[in-house]
Amino acid sequence: MAMSAGNKGEDAPMSEINTTPLVDIMLVLLIIFLITVPVVLETVNLKLPDVQFEVTTTKPENVLLSVRSADTDGDGEPNPESPSCEVYWGQTPVDSKQLLERGQEKLKQLLEDIGGPQNITEENFPEVHIRGDINTPYQCIGGVIYTMQFAGFQKIGFISEPAPGAVSVSRL
Repeated sequence: MAMSAGNKGEDAPMSEINTTPLVDIMLVLLIIFLITVPVVLETVNLKLPDVQFEVTTTKPENVLLSVRSADTDGDGEPNPESPSCEVYWGQTPVDSKQLLERGQEKLKQLLEDIGGPQNITEENFPEVHIRGDINTPYQCIGGVIYTMQFAGFQKIGFISEPAPGAVSVSRL
């Protein structure tokens, strides 16, 4: 403990701050943090399930999109510095603006066909199925997802090729 021996008299206020309690508290907090941080950073061991794919039932109102990167180098491999994307609505190539317009038109036509938004159900609402080439940069596929969500689609799924011998799960 620090003591004050005053030169100016006993009634003069003490001008030094006693830092000993502050140091004690800081050391206790340091020990607590050193004990708890490894517990917080430790991960839980999990065995993730084996991948099974669900058989996709294609409805006529679903939107089928294909996305691939355009070859900008001429060597068969996409150029990562300036990726350009090719998007196809069915078999028709579309750009971002056309994709948004066609998506909005499709939903508008659906609303007219079923008699308004009060008649929308999960069964009659179209889904977007995206087939992405394995060499396509994520920003191309992400842009398509964002555009279709902005157009108003709620369900967006990916079509992939299952591994040989993979088990499929049918929807009931």
